[in-house]
Amino acid sequence: MDKQDFVIRFAGEGGQGLVTSADALSRAAAHAGYFVQTHSTFPSQIMGGPASSQVRISTTPVLNSGDGVDVLVALNQYAYDHHHQDLNVGGVTIYNAEEYELPDGGDYFGIRADELAKSTGNARAANMVSIGAVANLIDFDLRQIDAFITQRFTRGRDGDDEIIEANIKAVRLGSEVATDAGFKVGKLLAPDPPDYEQIVVTGNAALSLGATAAGLEFYVGYPISPATTVLIWMENNLWGEGRFVHQVASEIEAINAILGAGFAGKKSMTATAGPGFSLMSEGLGLAWMAEIPLVVVDVQRGGPATGLPTKSEQSDLYTCMHPAHGDIKMPVLAPGTIEECFYAGALSVNWAERYQGPVILLSEFGLAERGENIRRPDLSSISTESRTLVNQEDNGKRYDSWDGTTPLPGMPIPGGPGAYVANGSEHDEIGDTTHLPRHHIRLTQRRFKKLDLLNGAHYEIENVDDGVIIMPWGSSKGPAREAYDRLRASGENIGWLYSVALHPLPDEVKQVLDSARKIIVPELNYLGQWSSLLRQEGYPAESITQYTGLPFRPADLVVSIRERITVGATV
Repeated sequence: MDKQDFVIRFAGEGGQGLVTSADALSRAAAHAGYFVQTHSTFPSQIMGGPASSQVRISTTPVLNSGDGVDVLVALNQYAYDHHHQDLNVGGVTIYNAEEYELPDGGDYFGIRADELAKSTGNARAANMVSIGAVANLIDFDLRQIDAFITQRFTRGRDGDDEIIEANIKAVRLGSEVATDAGFKVGKLLAPDPPDYEQIVVTGNAALSLGATAAGLEFYVGYPISPATTVLIWMENNLWGEGRFVHQVASEIEAINAILGAGFAGKKSMTATAGPGFSLMSEGLGLAWMAEIPLVVVDVQRGGPATGLPTKSEQSDLYTCMHPAHGDIKMPVLAPGTIEECFYAGALSVNWAERYQGPVILLSEFGLAERGENIRRPDLSSISTESRTLVNQEDNGKRYDSWDGTTPLPGMPIPGGPGAYVANGSEHDEIGDTTHLPRHHIRLTQRRFKKLDLLNGAHYEIENVDDGVIIMPWGSSKGPAREAYDRLRASGENIGWLYSVALHPLPDEVKQVLDSARKIIVPELNYLGQWSSLLRQEGYPAESITQYTGLPFRPADLVVSIRERITVGATV
């Protein structure tokens, strides 16, 4: 049966090359012109523990990881026992016959990948054996895998030809095993490549690239899952005169370092996860109070405490919106796709410079490590904003009252014109400490008024006239969008509303919210945090929640959303 897409999952123990296998298959498919998206889940230890990594291959852009699995590669008994129930009708399992056996008669067959790999002269080609068997099951052109292997291992080194030959042979051996088994899952339709150049990239790499394109100069970070790869990317790429990268000893050191960099006039950023973000609370309050530009990326994971370090959750929204004591509400950008990660990375840096203050870029594990092919960003199209600086005629009153009717006063940089005082205590016009009520009133109003300067984030509005609207945020966008499309196709009258900027919301989005009868929010947390924040603003929002550490399945959302449309249940 011809099909537009397939989901292939590799499951077993951490350290068995599961992520490598899914990544290699996804890149081969992308090289052939297909759209791909990977999704991995694994325990927090370095080696061992149940893990899986999958790829969805499609002739059309991939919105999410799918409802089920078409081909399961189960490398141990535990993996088979815990994943085979996810097989779609007609799905097939390839099991590791060197590790365990299954009784005759099921929709599965065994393969001795390690043994076959050794026969090629390259014992490390076992994942290519499995990929060959998978390709056979979905009738994927093996020549496309050959082309990917040739490109991947042509590095100008001695032995490249032998490695290429062994890997191609391994693919053929795996395909032969599948042929002998006699199974077919279907035929993947020929690709319809887009007319633009693409790259395969992860969310963490995309946001890093975007921030760098916007002129990021200073990055420090402390390793913490799932944000560590941002630090690694910066260490490998943020080079050149005037740029600085450093690994610090704690998240408290990280926030204070970028505070200092922002004070000194540099575009600065750090990335962390929920536990580290909590430690940055006092520093973020200082950045808000002293009006120092900086960006903090929070790559969410399951919580509280250590929680689920390598699982996905959308449960830091309360914390990110209000990270410090007192009257404070941070600007928050929450991209929902890999491509949006790139543009949000750039916009977060520009926002910080534009309004002279801290910005939160809220990502999550489900985006951080996901691989996906996107349109190659045009780096030359990214605007680069810099804070307004004081001039020689400056009167020294940076913290004067401001109502938005005039340009935001310039920011003095140490060593340049003006007097710079960065004060965490309430202060007067020049930054000196004061406890007079009038100063606290006018500067509180100034700090919040500056948020009006923040615009330009991507948003989407469709079919909202009836007033029943689905409004996901973050990585729940993909599953929610597929559910929305299915509901519309079945005749449901439901609208679509989405915004990368959660605060401040675009005016156009607020206008839709003002007229909505019901706003349904799919989100990966227990409390229904986004709908709660919307209700605080007077909007009729209710959540569909999930807190398994895994993404939504579109089919589940179709059922839940339809119930909300017809029954009108509330959180």
